[in-house]
Amino acid sequence: MSDINFEKLRAIVGEANLLRDPADLYVYGSDSSVHEGMPQAVVRPMTVEQVQELLRYADGERIPVIPRGSGSGMCGQVVPVQGGIVLDMKGMNRILEINLQDGYCRVEPGVVDDDLNKALKPHGVFYPPTPASSMVATIGGELANNASGTRSVKYGAARDAILAMKVVLAGGELVSFGATTRVAASGYPLERLMVGSEGTLGVIVEAALRFVPIPRLRCLGIAMFNQLGEAGDAISDIMGSGCQPSMLELVDKIAITAANKAEKLGLPEVEAILLFEADGMAKETIDPEIEKFRAICERHNGFGFEFSYDEKERARIFAARSKLFPSLSKYDERLASTSLADDMAVPFSKMAETANKIHEIAERHGLVMTAYGHCGAGCMHTKILMDTEKGEHWEAAQRAVAEIYEYVRSVGGTTSAEHGIGLSKAAAFKREKASVLGLMRGIKKVFDPNNIMNPGKLMDGPEDWVGETHLRYQKS
Repeated sequence: MSDINFEKLRAIVGEANLLRDPADLYVYGSDSSVHEGMPQAVVRPMTVEQVQELLRYADGERIPVIPRGSGSGMCGQVVPVQGGIVLDMKGMNRILEINLQDGYCRVEPGVVDDDLNKALKPHGVFYPPTPASSMVATIGGELANNASGTRSVKYGAARDAILAMKVVLAGGELVSFGATTRVAASGYPLERLMVGSEGTLGVIVEAALRFVPIPRLRCLGIAMFNQLGEAGDAISDIMGSGCQPSMLELVDKIAITAANKAEKLGLPEVEAILLFEADGMAKETIDPEIEKFRAICERHNGFGFEFSYDEKERARIFAARSKLFPSLSKYDERLASTSLADDMAVPFSKMAETANKIHEIAERHGLVMTAYGHCGAGCMHTKILMDTEKGEHWEAAQRAVAEIYEYVRSVGGTTSAEHGIGLSKAAAFKREKASVLGLMRGIKKVFDPNNIMNPGKLMDGPEDWVGETHLRYQKS
């Protein structure tokens, strides 16, 4: 671990923006995952020039640099596994331009998703990716992980919203990628390469993002199913219907039970719930789509239908999904919800089979796992409910996670849908991408010859996340 010249850092960012106290370092040593590490310093740059100076210094001294937004990632992306400097980018939080004529906005990386959409709303437009953590997630972090959310089925993920960006490379060079035009055929789309790179290639210091009109109307529907497979068949048929849902969500029985316990929702504890939404500018175009979704669900034995255009009613109908994550801790008071096999993507036709497989694997390993997600985008989320004080539960969870990802690969799925790789999914990622890991390392070498940018992640991530990646549980 390299020695750090704190006087040098102080000269670049000032005393107030250099953190060295162990308590501060501890806070910056974790994110929303189960992983922990300790940086040697935290710096908070306020300008592009400060980022450039910091990277020139770190690259010259071979000191790891870990760019960080709000730390809301679920997989350990910003955990400093080799010490070094955490670069807190939240201070660079200006909205630089809202260009309605050309359909884009320019922002610094520390802008919070909800704050951007509040600024865009008076103009009748919005930035679509919007993950569940949008009240704290920064645009830089969303881009670094290719984040998305409930409406990704229609509006796409962060990679679909990026037009151009400015990036500081490891040696301090400022480069510009992409263009603010809607089409471009000018060589490699490096701006899209940066999206999902998890801070391993450089530091995003500005992004130009496309926005879209806010729909005037939204109609949300709900359907109940007594068989998970029937819900899965409905998903496939909806996505093949020629209609375009703006949301299509799956919630399983474990999640429904937890939400009922936590929020007193009184929902029937069926095997699955589907939530489907259509949006647009006119009721005449939305009603036929909603009716088609209802008919498809009914054909697959769906029942208990409700529909509403009203905002309050939509919030009530959606409560089982919106309250799901915090509710899981109530499923069984003895068990805690942990994010390990946190998300994955599979073909539409495999959603229900994947949910059933998750339940089967969990039961075989003595665990409880829920299966839910943005099924219209093929995204499956899961949380493991277990006794975190028991080492055997962690070990069972590790085996279960490996099995789940082996299954996901076998059906043509991919390791992460929207939460990235980090530490939790490094082993599964490396198995999925085995044939191209060398190419990825070559790209990394071009961008970051001295390997200072968030080292130990993606293709260089750990094979064994128990013991190797600073889990809060340590084997005795």
